[in-house]
Amino acid sequence: MTWEQQGYGGYVQPQQPQQPYGYGQPQQPYSYPQPPRPQPQPPYQQQPPYPQQYVATDYGPGAGAPAVDETVTLPPVEPETEPGPEPVAEDVVEEAVPAPGPAGRDRYFDTLRAVALIRVVTYHTFGWAWCGMVFPSMGIMFGLAGTLMAKSLERPAFKVVKSRMRRLLPPFWFWGFFVVLAMLIHDWMPGWQIVFWVVPVGDPPGNAWGLQAWEILWYLRTYLWFVLLSPALLWIFRKAPIPVLLLTLVPIVVLKYVWSGPDNRFGNALWDLSTYLFCWILGFAHRDGVLQKLKPFLVVTLSIAAIAFGGWYAFTHQAEAGTYDLDENPLAQTYWSAGYVMLLMWAKAYFNIDFAWLTRFKKLDRIVTIFNARAVTIYLWHEIALILAVPLIDQFWNVPAFEKWLPLESQWFMFGIGWILIAVFIVLCGWVEDVAAKKKPRLLPS
Repeated sequence: MTWEQQGYGGYVQPQQPQQPYGYGQPQQPYSYPQPPRPQPQPPYQQQPPYPQQYVATDYGPGAGAPAVDETVTLPPVEPETEPGPEPVAEDVVEEAVPAPGPAGRDRYFDTLRAVALIRVVTYHTFGWAWCGMVFPSMGIMFGLAGTLMAKSLERPAFKVVKSRMRRLLPPFWFWGFFVVLAMLIHDWMPGWQIVFWVVPVGDPPGNAWGLQAWEILWYLRTYLWFVLLSPALLWIFRKAPIPVLLLTLVPIVVLKYVWSGPDNRFGNALWDLSTYLFCWILGFAHRDGVLQKLKPFLVVTLSIAAIAFGGWYAFTHQAEAGTYDLDENPLAQTYWSAGYVMLLMWAKAYFNIDFAWLTRFKKLDRIVTIFNARAVTIYLWHEIALILAVPLIDQFWNVPAFEKWLPLESQWFMFGIGWILIAVFIVLCGWVEDVAAKKKPRLLPS
């Protein structure tokens, strides 16, 4: 869908739901003991949609994603008393869970969230189908979000849900104001469904002109539903952890072969929730220490089996979507992400990985910090940055020196310009995440 397409009101019914491209924020300097040393880790309580999207479907390079949790993808969650914006990516993106031993943030989760956001932007720039197999960003971000949600639910459920919504909605409203205004200027006539631009429990409506900007909102909608359902899901999970975890792989099979659900916003939500339910509950398993208790052989075997099935299904059913892209195949995405994220979560718990060494590389550590503290901003604004990169590069052709010496026709050049514009949005709009977290607004997190 190009930016110049004729706009129209109402829903946009894609032919095949596409997932997002690929969807915590640190508040204080991270402190790690010097030198870092592994310590016994107590059980953790941690925590681009396939369904036939009603209004929007993701496309392109790099999901989901995003994404907003307290320490909150990408995109994690901290106690209300501790300062720290949450990201979108619980994601929407969330802050990394503090390491159980020494005080400080867990850079392993922070790094995963940052890489997930980079992969989302990459996928939306280049549209490489293999991106989701190399690094299933949206599954990882939902897994991290589930971990942090489980940690947060050590507090009263109502306060946790309220806090998560407070951290997610203001950045969404701020971004949505500009998107909705632009669509209204381009002849969009909204109906009562505009209420979903206030609380995105359903896919917000829009016109074709603005589709590229707002189609990524499936991730925020799915994240919000997981937040609302988490108190009940965590209670059910703790009754029978392993059986419940395995049963979360069943809903997507039912939707695929038994009942596809209604063709509306509710149906879209069912598909997305079913696709990433395992990853979210896997976050609970990690936080509760369930993964640590499993035998390595069993975990590795089940993970490889899930990845193998997901890959096999994606490649043998290309005729259905015209590609092996996981974002076009919910069933393949579910199993591939399940196996991949399980290995990452299990390795973290079993080997007590914390990436504390990252603090020795100041610039790299600083980048990871910014990505986590501004995860929601990056996820929401990255598509607009890529859209604006096109007309900006067009102007470069009017400068003879640029035309001669710059690779203006290269997608890599657009990728670079896109990141420059994303950095601009981080500075101009990232402070909204601080306000949402009841912190002093800052141009960049410290």
